[in-house]
Amino acid sequence: MGEIEQKPTPGSRLGAPENSGISTLEHGQKPPPTPSGKLMSIKIQMLDDTQEAFEVPQRAPGKVLLDAVCNHLNLVEGDYFGLEFPDHKKITVWLDLLKPIVKQIRRPKHVVVRFVVKFFPPDHTQLQEELTRYLFALQVKQDLAQGRLTCNDTSAALLISHIVQSEIGDFDEASDREHLAKNKYIPQQDALEDKIVEFHHNHIGQTPAESDFQLLEIARKLEMYGIRLHPAKDREGTKINLAVANTGILVFQGFTKINAFNWAKVRKLSFKRKRFLIKLRPDANSSYQDTLEFLMASRDFCKSFWKICVEHHAFFRLFEEPKPKPKPVLFSRGSSFRFSGRTQKQVLDYVKEGGHKKVQFERKHSKIHSIRSLAMQPTEPNSEVPKQAQQRASLTPGEGAESPGGQSCQQAKERKVSTEECRPRQSPVLQKSPAGNKRADGAVKAAAEEEEEVAKDRTQQSKPQPPQPSTELSINSQGGAVPANVILSPNLSPDTKQASPLVSPLLNDQPCPRTDDEEEGRRKRFPTDKAYFIAKEVSTTERTYLKDLEVITSWFQSTVSKEDSMPETLKSLIFPNFEPLHKFHTNFLKEIEQRLALWEGRSNAHIRGDYQRIGDVMLKNVQAMKPLAAHLWKHGEALEALETGIRSSRRLENLCRDFELQKVCYLPLNTFLLRPLHRLMHYKQVLERLCKDNPPNEADFRDCRAALAEITEMVAQLHGTMIKMENFQKLHELKKDLIGVDNLVIPGREFIRLGSLSKLSGKGLQQRMFFLFNDVLLYTSRGLTISNQFKVHGQLPLYGMTIEKSEDEWGVPHCLTLRGQRQSIVVAASSRSEMEKWVEDIQMAIDLAEKSSGPTPEFLASSPPDNKSPDEATVADQESEDDLSASRTSLERQAPHRGNTMVHVCWHRNTSVSMVDFSVAVENQLSGNLLRKFKNSNGWQKLWVVFTNFCLFFYKSHQDNHPLASLPLLGYSLTIPSESEDIHKDYVFKLHFKSHVYYFRAESEYTFERWMEVIRSATSAAPRAHTLSHKESHVY
Repeated sequence: MGEIEQKPTPGSRLGAPENSGISTLEHGQKPPPTPSGKLMSIKIQMLDDTQEAFEVPQRAPGKVLLDAVCNHLNLVEGDYFGLEFPDHKKITVWLDLLKPIVKQIRRPKHVVVRFVVKFFPPDHTQLQEELTRYLFALQVKQDLAQGRLTCNDTSAALLISHIVQSEIGDFDEASDREHLAKNKYIPQQDALEDKIVEFHHNHIGQTPAESDFQLLEIARKLEMYGIRLHPAKDREGTKINLAVANTGILVFQGFTKINAFNWAKVRKLSFKRKRFLIKLRPDANSSYQDTLEFLMASRDFCKSFWKICVEHHAFFRLFEEPKPKPKPVLFSRGSSFRFSGRTQKQVLDYVKEGGHKKVQFERKHSKIHSIRSLAMQPTEPNSEVPKQAQQRASLTPGEGAESPGGQSCQQAKERKVSTEECRPRQSPVLQKSPAGNKRADGAVKAAAEEEEEVAKDRTQQSKPQPPQPSTELSINSQGGAVPANVILSPNLSPDTKQASPLVSPLLNDQPCPRTDDEEEGRRKRFPTDKAYFIAKEVSTTERTYLKDLEVITSWFQSTVSKEDSMPETLKSLIFPNFEPLHKFHTNFLKEIEQRLALWEGRSNAHIRGDYQRIGDVMLKNVQAMKPLAAHLWKHGEALEALETGIRSSRRLENLCRDFELQKVCYLPLNTFLLRPLHRLMHYKQVLERLCKDNPPNEADFRDCRAALAEITEMVAQLHGTMIKMENFQKLHELKKDLIGVDNLVIPGREFIRLGSLSKLSGKGLQQRMFFLFNDVLLYTSRGLTISNQFKVHGQLPLYGMTIEKSEDEWGVPHCLTLRGQRQSIVVAASSRSEMEKWVEDIQMAIDLAEKSSGPTPEFLASSPPDNKSPDEATVADQESEDDLSASRTSLERQAPHRGNTMVHVCWHRNTSVSMVDFSVAVENQLSGNLLRKFKNSNGWQKLWVVFTNFCLFFYKSHQDNHPLASLPLLGYSLTIPSESEDIHKDYVFKLHFKSHVYYFRAESEYTFERWMEVIRSATSAAPRAHTLSHKESHVY
């Protein structure tokens, strides 16, 4: 493309890095060849009211110019936007992406082309990128100022208050009034000033990203959101306005909508001279004629509106871009116009699969720092993603402490960043390389970015720095994530990711090359017998267990002591029963580490062989643990009392919620209360392996067998309590993720499975989240609030239900029909194995429900049954999604952004997980050092890794109090690298999901096998034999 005028560009002003060449083409497609020849300069007015000049070849199609603007802004979701300009008849039209620009813009020197939002999706959470939502917010701001977005005074004041929060930050009355005096957001702003200031006071702590999210949440419910009116007359000559939206064609009288024709009802759209014709599908219940006719001002007006309708229908209704019609041999009849570009489904799939590179940007109008600043400086209190730059600067020196070249390598990285920031920007068009190459490069660089969306530093969710919207996801108390700056959108926000969704220093920084000679030598000096590595596993997992106990005894107790929110009776039930355990296990860890030091030969004791054993230490401490069993019995009672207190006290609920947002609370708070019970299972597993490894004639075997007998007795006594409490904890955790359920946790209800299935309706297959309990099956949809919760759409009681495979009937792979007493639904799983899991669990639940006393009473807050068959349901799902006020009881206490819970991971990875899988995960926990490498990096980075809750948590060292990032493993494949991958090291395993690839290297054959064993338990279903044994012991 041509040169951009030498003035600050939107990219540089927004803080964007040099153009990374993001293309709006599908992977594998090639962009149309850019014609050579004379260049023409075109002025583009951006959404921030600045103008930029682009030089393009005169014969280039319109797509070249739109791609140039999107690449210039590093805008991934550019398909929602378009370029509009006044043609030679002063009619505002959209730039046709297939026609040459010179044939559309006759006098480019005198025309200003506007870059604006063209397609407004029904739900702003479908916008995965924060930059996209920011541009949409600018469009809403522009529409307010121009009077296009009409609304009542309260809505206008609320919208402006979010704009003010985004631009100047937290409330200060003097600053607010000064800012409002200088900036006019609507024509009659003075009358609303007091109300705007009042609303702004309620947004303290809200980041610009959150302000955009809330602005769009309010705007999308307004009748005129995204509406562009086109004057017309009906057959009687009455003046009306036509408009097109994602749902279909709308009819307005003034600013009041009087009719709507859904796309499902429209059979054909056409125009003849000035007449615009809508041909409807036959409907016996409708009073409308077969064809509706509207008269517009001229043929050009009519054709312009027809084109907009064609594009909206294709973008929102088609799965892929329509193919061009073959050219007629002799005569052409009708317009050859067609939609060009990706459809919304293709855009969502592309962003969801991580086929792009996150970009940094800064808001032009905002006086507070934005989240994606590249500068490595201390972050401001209002920074949306604090410490991201600091982590980037701090992690590599940590690595350098173990590598002589680490510090210099980090300095080189910093110099590179500063050099790129100072480099003059070049034309985004002339520098553009083929899209296929860029897409491939972007995929490599983004290999870890989806995981970061679900695994950012938790600082982003503390109160001064509220959570990111759904595509940018971050580590929080829910133990793992999704996708993000779905936001996670992600995210997934929020991201984060999202919540969730920003580049992780841990998962994305390319580590400096480092030699492994020292590590190899150290490994060779250590003992090689299996018992030593089992003892070392006890030590590493004991360190993690102590950190988990400190979450309660230190961090949570400190938080509680600062606020008078928790009753004394509850305090006396929790903390006195954890402190003795913490003291005991601190001494236990010291004993184990002393024994390992002797075993490794750090004294002369190993020569006599007296210390090359662990059974005696285990037996001594297991026997000393038995008097502490009284405290263990109290933990289930403490969990129930805490949940009861949260339900009855708003202050206690807020305290616990805020504590879960702290970095140290990397799992749900109630999970930490069950950690002592889980630890007994780990001791039992370790002793079983020691007994299996030691010959029966050795003294260590006798000690290990005695210790195993003692611990087995304790586990048997507490097993019933443990199963009951795990189900209780899981129900309460699911309750936080659901909207529309008032009494999910009731006596006798047991959780069985959750996961993503596609529900068949009149609009096709729609992704839904299903929750199976022993008495009911719920189906929900995601992402309608900033908290990223799932809204319940319906319930199917299991009593009297039948299930049958119906692939042949509906022509959908892996399809099931669930027939209840009042309604039936058709669902499809993502694979044959997923379908079999659901069939088995649903059938088991139906059998249990049949054996119970009878049907279960209704328990949804407000969700009328969906009695429509897949053929009849057209817009019912969409309407119910828009009606967020249906269940006010659940919405009154909005939870923080929950973008990285297990529910969101299953949603983003299109999989499911059962209670049996959770029980297996409790037994398969592991900690230790691993070396990690990316697909295209040269060096290995040493990390302390904790595996729990289907997730890997990464730390710089075992001394850290909180993880830096996490990697949820559901959906990942676990393999050993092939010869072609050129990994010439021992004990290496590979984790990969789509384009995301990680290599991890263990220190010995035993630890390699252990990591493979526990990770396989998270990446694949539990074996059937294991599953059945769990079901027999489980209360359901």
